[in-house]
Amino acid sequence: MRKSLKKATAKAVKKIYGSTVAPEIIQVQRTKSEFSADLTIVVFPLVKYSRKKPENTANDIGVYLKHVFPEISSYHVIKGFLNLSFSSEFWLNQLNVHLKVINSSLSPAKKMSCMIEYSSPNTNKPLHLGHIRNNLIGDAMSRIVKANGHDVIRVNLINDRGIHICKSMQAYLDFDPEGSPEKSGLKGDKYVGKLYVEFENA
Repeated sequence: MRKSLKKATAKAVKKIYGSTVAPEIIQVQRTKSEFSADLTIVVFPLVKYSRKKPENTANDIGVYLKHVFPEISSYHVIKGFLNLSFSSEFWLNQLNVHLKVINSSLSPAKKMSCMIEYSSPNTNKPLHLGHIRNNLIGDAMSRIVKANGHDVIRVNLINDRGIHICKSMQAYLDFDPEGSPEKSGLKGDKYVGKLYVEFENA
């Protein structure tokens, strides 16, 4: 698309202003994040051909490009920058093209069984947003490996017994032997986490 835009912009300069410009000097870049568009054409180098203000030059070229590129849904001009937005249909078509390429190469040379473990959280601490991230990564990896033709075994380690549990148990015996999540008004994971912290503080 960048190469096509460069060639089309050169044709626009030729048709609108009667000047020949090499596509190589036309700058097409990703639009800055603060603006809602996909690609940006830097118009300043073209002002010497149009002999107009950058804004007017960008608008002239924007009208031309929108006419010859049905993929362009809209454009807007900010000084000497022509920001182009592409339609949803364009992006869906691009995705489908890439998916066809990916799907054509999904048959593995050797089928394997793969174990993917996630997210196996610490049993003595509350869940948080980081665990959601780990679950999403683990699920995505599992789906990718499976899509490549392999057998996937998903594992979540739920018996993570270690010294951290001993610490919470000792804190329970020392500081709150008659306590419970219900009595404390805390969720179970919060209650055990609280005991863990009390042990470390002591």
